[in-house]
Amino acid sequence: MNPRLDLLSPYPFEKLRALFAGVSPDPAKSAIRLSLGEPRHPTPRLIIDALAASATGFAHYPTTIGPAALREAIAGWLCRRHGLAALDPQTQVLPVLGSREALFSFAQTVLDGAKPGATVVVPNPFYQIYEGAALLAGARIHCVNAREERGFAHDFDGVPPATWARTQLLYVCSPDNPTGRVLDLAEWQRLFALADRYGFVIASDECYSEIHFDEARPPLGALAAAQASGRVGYPRLVVFGSLSKRSNVPGLRSGYVAGDAALLARFLVYRTYHGSAMAGPVAAASIAAWNDETHVRANRAEYAAKFTALQPRVAAWLPCAMPQAAFYLWARTPIPDTEFARRLYAEENVAVLPGSYVGRTAEGVNPGERRVRLALVATLDECTEAVDRLVAFTQRLGAPRAAA
Repeated sequence: MNPRLDLLSPYPFEKLRALFAGVSPDPAKSAIRLSLGEPRHPTPRLIIDALAASATGFAHYPTTIGPAALREAIAGWLCRRHGLAALDPQTQVLPVLGSREALFSFAQTVLDGAKPGATVVVPNPFYQIYEGAALLAGARIHCVNAREERGFAHDFDGVPPATWARTQLLYVCSPDNPTGRVLDLAEWQRLFALADRYGFVIASDECYSEIHFDEARPPLGALAAAQASGRVGYPRLVVFGSLSKRSNVPGLRSGYVAGDAALLARFLVYRTYHGSAMAGPVAAASIAAWNDETHVRANRAEYAAKFTALQPRVAAWLPCAMPQAAFYLWARTPIPDTEFARRLYAEENVAVLPGSYVGRTAEGVNPGERRVRLALVATLDECTEAVDRLVAFTQRLGAPRAAA
């Protein structure tokens, strides 16, 4: 067996199942799950129709590089969305089976775990795939904490030069999971400068980029930041995106990787052996999705309505900032986060994710402790009911009302 498998921590939802073991919630209260970031708005009909219309395509083996029409649709969307002057669909775009598998497999492509001290720098808290990808490639991780006093910005300048010198890959999540923070241009330029100085690759996870609350101010993406910085060809940079959140199709498993052509050429070699080719009907459905923006704006409007109505109500009892993007509230708890989650589930049949499960102890602190992640992915009515129960539970704890 691969001994590196023993280095992996249990996945957050495995921990949550263990935390809830033996708990019997009140059956009179319907179960509401705010723990999992699984979009639950309806899948657009145009995507379902495109999938059905191309169903005969399941009779053929797909190619790893994907159909030209799909790469062109992705490149066209990226250029429209981010104002890019150029993105070659032949060399700078690859379709992937959702961003999750690509974020993992990309690390296996670019990391040389045989080098002493090979390091991957990750935000903290973080999406656990980053950690697993690094460990299974033979690297170690260095966590950079998101601190509330910094507006949840990550102090990349605080990473020691000796650590950067060993770094081969930096994962960035913007909009961030779980804080909802978006990197600005100056922050991107600082990361580009560090990548140039130390020679590491930046992997930008942008799967939440289309869940934002101001149509006039969409989140800045890494490719746009690179273009604004004069970085022709996006050197040492790849970005990962997905239809799961944007188009409410988490089960479709469809996304993209785009950026540095040299990196993508090597990634394609890996993927040819990895066996991660997208089925023809899924590609057809994806083309329909990338070419339509109407359903995406409607989806955003639904999220905006929920967050406008519910974030102030949660924040009145559990301090939490309005996120810049994504669909999470990162709320502070008056008691330890695991105790809060277990008791909330037992008393109100509402599941939330303890923040400590998505963080690691770094610099003597786990930045997820005494926080919970609330995924407002269900309907407004169901999320409202969940918040009603959450507030009632918090009041029973005797927690004071949060300062305005």
